[in-house]
Amino acid sequence: MRTMIEISLYPLSSEFIPSIQAFIDRLNTYPELQVTTNAMSTQIAGEHARLFEILGVETAKTFSEAGRKVFVMKVLGGQA
Repeated sequence: MRTMIEISLYPLSSEFIPSIQAFIDRLNTYPELQVTTNAMSTQIAGEHARLFEILGVETAKTFSEAGRKVFVMKVLGGQA
């Protein structure tokens, strides 16, 4: 099943751009993902199981970096 996820990352520090950019850059290394970025969020689309596998890896990397961070995600299933 194809799924789309809208993700917003909020690093809780004044230096927030590098963490957000690093996360987006890592998502763009996966050729099986369709990644679309705008000023408010990043949307990723792909096969449901693979999306969540990738998010598990990449959110863990982000959380392992210094400082606290919040992810807000919306999931839309059943995309054609």
